[in-house]
Amino acid sequence: MHHETFHYGDLADVRATAEALHAFLPLSEDLSPLYQPMSLAGHIVNNHIAFQPMEGTDGTEAGAPGPLTIRRYQRFAKAGPGLIWFEAVATVPEGRASAHQLYLTEDNLDDFCRLNDQIRETCLKENGYVPVIVMQATNSGRYSKPNGVPAPLIAYRCPPLEEGLDLPWKVLTDDDLRRYEAAFEQTARLSQKAGFDGMDVKCCHRYLACELLSAYTRPGAYGGSYENRTRFLKNAYRAAQAGVTGDFFLTSRLNVYDGFAYPYGFGVHEGSMEPDPQEPIRLIQELRDEFHIPLINVTMGNPYKNPHVNRPYDKGNYVPDEHPLTGVGRMMAGVSEIQAAIPDLPVMGSAFSYLRQFSPNLAAGMVKDGHCALAGFGRMAFADPDFVQEGRSGAISKKNVCISCGNCAVLLRSGTPAGCVVRDREVYKL
Repeated sequence: MHHETFHYGDLADVRATAEALHAFLPLSEDLSPLYQPMSLAGHIVNNHIAFQPMEGTDGTEAGAPGPLTIRRYQRFAKAGPGLIWFEAVATVPEGRASAHQLYLTEDNLDDFCRLNDQIRETCLKENGYVPVIVMQATNSGRYSKPNGVPAPLIAYRCPPLEEGLDLPWKVLTDDDLRRYEAAFEQTARLSQKAGFDGMDVKCCHRYLACELLSAYTRPGAYGGSYENRTRFLKNAYRAAQAGVTGDFFLTSRLNVYDGFAYPYGFGVHEGSMEPDPQEPIRLIQELRDEFHIPLINVTMGNPYKNPHVNRPYDKGNYVPDEHPLTGVGRMMAGVSEIQAAIPDLPVMGSAFSYLRQFSPNLAAGMVKDGHCALAGFGRMAFADPDFVQEGRSGAISKKNVCISCGNCAVLLRSGTPAGCVVRDREVYKL
């Protein structure tokens, strides 16, 4: 079945198309599984809904939260997800994805403290509980644009990502990588002081730590073998661990499938594009055993090159050669496979938002049947954060949902404040 736009009138229509495509979509009419509490790293998470780290590109030039950053997290707090996965915060200035990406320092620490206090106060006032808040720490690597123009910091030359581009590629040395992994110590220390409950050592969507997982062609200590390709991530964890104390936890948003053929993709079979979970499962198990991560946030693909893999859409800059529900099904199957392989570690899933008003039905089915422990929503959080409370009544309205137009990502890539140009058009415009 070819790519087509969303047109489903009811859950039966979605189910019928999924069955015709043999897409793994365990839909549930009962949304109550999403609204049960769960325990996580010593915290009680009020529900199984999480907001993903959707970057707003609206910090100050010094890296502090700006007015639109504060507005966004006030909306998220009022909506009441059980977990807020706070957006990407740079670990070094040259690793910022834009001139307005957040960057936590001693000088702006109080700004982050105030924002976390406001998130908890607002959610407690509106909903009677506080969310768990995880900060995403990142080095944007290949996608670094600290001054608004590309200044890529790359692990290796990757033809699928460089075709048609003439950029000042800087292949990082082993010494560069050691310096960048060490930077996670201060970021972790400051994130704990800022009041976050935990920190994500970001390893997804082909940013630096993620890119190194596929560095088969890189020579030296950070390329080739599995041990070398995972060295940066594990050393970043060790650095972060040295910077924190007590019950502060570490985790990752992790690509388990890049969607590029070997030797340029992680989580793929040699000689094909088919997902191979063997190394991702091994890595997650090792992170659990050595660093005691209490959950893992699973994702796939590269939003800059093959966005249909991690965020199936109706409109984009190319037409995928697959149906959007095939992409959603691949993500759900991948999440389920990770959860089945590591049943004692809560897994958070992604890519629910494409199903619009039916996305909570998929999330509830995944949680109810044990395919994942948490359902993460990104684009939907931008468009209609209030769906969290609407779902408590058993259904959400279709009038405010994300329509997967991709324009929030267009704003993000352009370095301008990102949000929903359809549902929040008074604030965000193309």
